[in-house]
Amino acid sequence: MEKIIKIEHLFKSFGNVKAVNDLSFSVREGELFAFLGVNGAGKSTTISMMCGQLLQDSGKIEICGKDTCASMADIFSRIGVVFQNSVLDPFLTVRENLESRAAMYGISGRKFDSRLNELASLLSFENILGRQFGKLSGGQKRRIDIARALFHNPDILFLDEPTTGLDPQTRKILWDVVTELRRGQNMTVLLTTHYMEEAADADYVVIIDSGRVSAEGTPLELKNRYTGDFVLIYTDDENFVSSLGFPYQRLRDSFRISVPNCAEATRMIVHNQDKFVDYEITKGKMDDVFLSVTGKKLTVGDEK
Repeated sequence: MEKIIKIEHLFKSFGNVKAVNDLSFSVREGELFAFLGVNGAGKSTTISMMCGQLLQDSGKIEICGKDTCASMADIFSRIGVVFQNSVLDPFLTVRENLESRAAMYGISGRKFDSRLNELASLLSFENILGRQFGKLSGGQKRRIDIARALFHNPDILFLDEPTTGLDPQTRKILWDVVTELRRGQNMTVLLTTHYMEEAADADYVVIIDSGRVSAEGTPLELKNRYTGDFVLIYTDDENFVSSLGFPYQRLRDSFRISVPNCAEATRMIVHNQDKFVDYEITKGKMDDVFLSVTGKKLTVGDEK
């Protein structure tokens, strides 16, 4: 797959604060790419530069083969952005909002009606087209925000914390749509999220801290590199668990034993088959990876 986004030696400062400090990474066409970082890590600043809202101090950003400093007008037609906060007019209806946004891309008349019907069906908002945007629920607003970003069929979709505060049904609709677009149109998706289960489904993950890359790789690579495996044994025999010689955590009706890898877990279980009657083996989670890499826990509202 070709690299559809290239970031090379990117710098951006605000006074004495180095928000982005020699940042380099790339995104391949068709990927679901997770871009993670706690508050102040430089993530939002980087996205703002990628979308043409900020100009870098130095370094290069290339999107769809074009330099953002020279060809941002061309790039705009290739990208869609779902911001954390909606940019739509609260006093206009859903249809009026989308009609005004579509006009910016030269979409009007029958072409607009056709695309509106398509997206309304895809995102399940056919019954609220005439309602005032500002009076919609949070989940309904997010569906319209996504429709706005998709109206011109972009090659790249930026999703900045798209599911924060959403109900499970709306979250499922959003991810079903993203999956369908990636499968059917090979759309590239760059995601920021504080839900680590969403990052775990990404093709590639970059974690930044203090404006530079702290870790990158596939979720499996990161789990293998930064966390071990865990054996959850359902027992009340803490003396036995302690005798195994591995760090463990007592839970309500079980113990979570930390082991270096699956091979070590297998060895431990095989050597104690009479004790391991009811147990599970699990990989470390992306939460564990993030904490190991940054020393910080990612919580709701932390990603900026």
